[in-house]
Amino acid sequence: MLGVITFIIIFGIIVAVHEYGHLYFAKKSGILVREYAIGMGPKIFSHIAKDGTAYTIRILPLGGYVRMAGWGDDETEIKVGTPASLTLNADGQVTRINLSGKQLDNTSLPMNVTSYDLEDKLEITGLVLDDTKTYSVHHDATIVEEDGTEIRIAPLDVQYQNATVWGRLITNFAGPMNNFILGAIVFVILVFAQGGVSDLSSNHVRVASNGAIAKVGVKDNDQILKVGSQKIANWDDLTAAVDKSTANLKSGDSISVLVKSGSTTKTVSVVPKKSNGSYVIGVMPALKTGLSDKLVGGLQMAWMSAFAVLNALKGLIANFSLDKLGGPVAMYQVSSQAAQAGLTSVLYLLGMLSINLGIMNLIPIPALDGGKIVMNILEAIRRKPLKQETETYITLAGVAVMLVLMIAVTWNDIMRVFF
Repeated sequence: MLGVITFIIIFGIIVAVHEYGHLYFAKKSGILVREYAIGMGPKIFSHIAKDGTAYTIRILPLGGYVRMAGWGDDETEIKVGTPASLTLNADGQVTRINLSGKQLDNTSLPMNVTSYDLEDKLEITGLVLDDTKTYSVHHDATIVEEDGTEIRIAPLDVQYQNATVWGRLITNFAGPMNNFILGAIVFVILVFAQGGVSDLSSNHVRVASNGAIAKVGVKDNDQILKVGSQKIANWDDLTAAVDKSTANLKSGDSISVLVKSGSTTKTVSVVPKKSNGSYVIGVMPALKTGLSDKLVGGLQMAWMSAFAVLNALKGLIANFSLDKLGGPVAMYQVSSQAAQAGLTSVLYLLGMLSINLGIMNLIPIPALDGGKIVMNILEAIRRKPLKQETETYITLAGVAVMLVLMIAVTWNDIMRVFF
């Protein structure tokens, strides 16, 4: 159960922050955001803000989205003959079109819709008591969809394609950008949570409880001066010396370690323990605990994590394999492991996955933010947009590729984890 909760929290935070980036800059660019959703499938919570954006939580914690007016196929479709109830203001303009049969207004006007234009002319026509009538629709009117979700209508002036190309570009980039910012913040929090950042330039160490070297009296912040005959000045020296000294070690054999504790120097015999195929003596790098050290150390961890993701992506491109990819099943598995390991492991996973999502979304595949950014750049260079049909076909092709890949990755995860 803890694993499920951890998975939902991690995935929910990453998605919420990513989509909020799109939401914020879309509004700044004059684009109407009709819905900001966390999760997929049927909604379990909905709230309409003063600016008309519907904030919803949906039942499946497998993603999220921002519905921008005019973006892709986000169009309101009302079939001829559909029953609707209209709410009118004092000027006789329609302020609410209810198609759901839910959330009924007792003062609303029933109509069977025969035609409508909610983008340009802003009017709706239909049968009212067997008479055909046309009503003007207010620019900021809302429409209650069949599933009960209430959103703003989308006049042309607030649609995605009518924003400036730079406004659309920053809107598309803002999701990955927010993931990078989240990752950096989480790694800084992680450093503070663990008390500092690892000091790899020092021979001071932290000692693992019940580790091999702890059993001979070595304590936190002691210095390791030598392992065998090899002098130790930093963490790299220490790991190399332990590897060399234990290369031909037999079980139960010991190695000599020269340790400085305060003003006392002593040589101790340590019996290394075997872990994952190699010997360890039970030490970790000492920590830098200054405020600036923690801040810089957290940002450095984020930077190194980004390069680790880029190197993994490079390896994936050079030698593609589904085993190198992970979907929701794999994420659930690692979330469960992190939850069992403790808060610092959960924070590390959150930071790493956030940066990973940011980078992956910048891959120039049409269905991803990176693909949209490429089209924005092409439009800026050409000084005219692609034809709507062309952009739609490109996007649909990208969606098809991503859907097939997602199904393949998820199936591979299931087979790998459960069979």
